[in-house]
Amino acid sequence: MKENEKMKNAPSPQAAWRRIVMRYRRPSITKSTWQLVNTLIPYIGLVGLMFWSLQWSYLITLLLALPAAALAVRLFIISHDCGHRSFFASKGMNNFWGALTSMLVWTPYTYWRHEHARHHAGSGNLDRRGTGDIWTLTVGEYQALSRFHRMRYRLYRNPWFLFGVAPLYTFTVGYRFWARGSGKPERISVLRTNLVLVAVMALAHWTIGLKVFLLVQLPIVAIAASAGVWLFYIQHQFENVYWEKTDRWDFFRQAMAGSSFYNLPRWLAWCTANIGYHHVHHLSPGIPNYRLADCHRENPLFQEVNRITLATSLKSLSFRLWDEASRSMVGFKAAA
Repeated sequence: MKENEKMKNAPSPQAAWRRIVMRYRRPSITKSTWQLVNTLIPYIGLVGLMFWSLQWSYLITLLLALPAAALAVRLFIISHDCGHRSFFASKGMNNFWGALTSMLVWTPYTYWRHEHARHHAGSGNLDRRGTGDIWTLTVGEYQALSRFHRMRYRLYRNPWFLFGVAPLYTFTVGYRFWARGSGKPERISVLRTNLVLVAVMALAHWTIGLKVFLLVQLPIVAIAASAGVWLFYIQHQFENVYWEKTDRWDFFRQAMAGSSFYNLPRWLAWCTANIGYHHVHHLSPGIPNYRLADCHRENPLFQEVNRITLATSLKSLSFRLWDEASRSMVGFKAAA
């Protein structure tokens, strides 16, 4: 906590960090290709096993959905890297593999990439909330709401809704539409994804049956979506997170104090493609996921951050509002 407070108030060492991150930005076609191989092939194999297991027991199918969903999360983060054009040096390769891997998790690649870029541009900025982030109100804003809108916000922030209903809705229904003001490439991305999904489901209907297809795919999407939202939540919703108005907002501080270092066990770091090194990612989205850990470990400048573990991350479930007075996330009791 003390290190995080120190980072909030420290001057931005612009020249130092910019020079450092440039050393890690070059993608390796060997490492990127190997990530695709060691993720796509096991994923396809597990999905095949899930279809096969239906003849024996749906419980086996659901158990197989757990590792399949873990690989789906990894595929999504590979797509995320492609969206930042950090996975391959070639723009075309990034777009091809980004679109393919995002399609497997029912996500329109170009549309999501655009929305996510807006998240990076406004992360930690109180004046730019509302795009690609978790809905967060200040204590004062919450107190000014009507009873109905307070209940609406409470429902949204309820863990059962936030990590259960909302993720499944977003990936199955929400991403079938584009937001108001979306550009032509983003609209085409949504339409193309929808057409592919309709074609796949039509093929499933005429071969294995639509019910069989959904019995396998929906558990994977549901589990992976919930895990993905949890990762995103914990990386920007912790006690001493950074929030500032536009006139005081600082890029370096929003990355280092507004994004957490989620210190996961090695196997979970692999499944999540090192996205836990989120402070480094926000500093330089152009760093491939397989270089994030090296950038963090080899440079003390990036180690003075809020470190969160699996155990301590559960505390964030109680945070609901940003208190501008204490400059920390608090629960609803603080607004009583």
